[in-house]
Amino acid sequence: MTDDTRDVETTEIEEADEDVTGVAETQDDASETETLAEVDSSPELRRGHRDWSRRLHTVKIVPVLLVLLLLLSGGAAAWLYFEQYRPKQQTDPGVAREVAKAASDGTVALLSYSPESLDKDFANAKSYLSGDFLSEYTKRIEQTVAPAAKQKSLTTTAHVVGAAVSELHRNSAVVLVFVDQSTTSKDRPDPSMWASSVLVSMTRINGKWLITKFDPV
Repeated sequence: MTDDTRDVETTEIEEADEDVTGVAETQDDASETETLAEVDSSPELRRGHRDWSRRLHTVKIVPVLLVLLLLLSGGAAAWLYFEQYRPKQQTDPGVAREVAKAASDGTVALLSYSPESLDKDFANAKSYLSGDFLSEYTKRIEQTVAPAAKQKSLTTTAHVVGAAVSELHRNSAVVLVFVDQSTTSKDRPDPSMWASSVLVSMTRINGKWLITKFDPV
């Protein structure tokens, strides 16, 4: 065998080895690709992806639900608070002034009368009263005060010097009223003066504050 012949055979062998090696590497790459494909398409992995997706979706939804629940519960609590307890009604200075004025005006009407205008004075006083106290006042006026006022020519004048709301609720209140009074009669023409204080219980009826109890203190 000549040297040229050996060179040709050697070259053919080397090329054949390279072809075999390339085929082997190609087969290995294909095998790895198939393995990865099998792993990606496995049921366990797909379930894992779905679980994570659901968890991420839940993580996004939960804070939104919490915020909505807090807003709804806060709104319900606010509605209950304002509708049932109405703190504005309990503390509003405007309502307090209204109650104090009604108690003061009613006190003046109750303690002021003269023999010349008894019927008018007593009718005016009754317009500030309600409930059992109205019935009690009417009975006392008819049986005691009116006859004495006519017989002795009693004139009584009241003047409120101060009023303080001690309790204030949605439809009821208690007012402490400070009042000065003066009284004259045919036997004592010079005025008799004295100061007193009264706890006046008020009830709101049809939007109007009326006296339901009158207790001197």
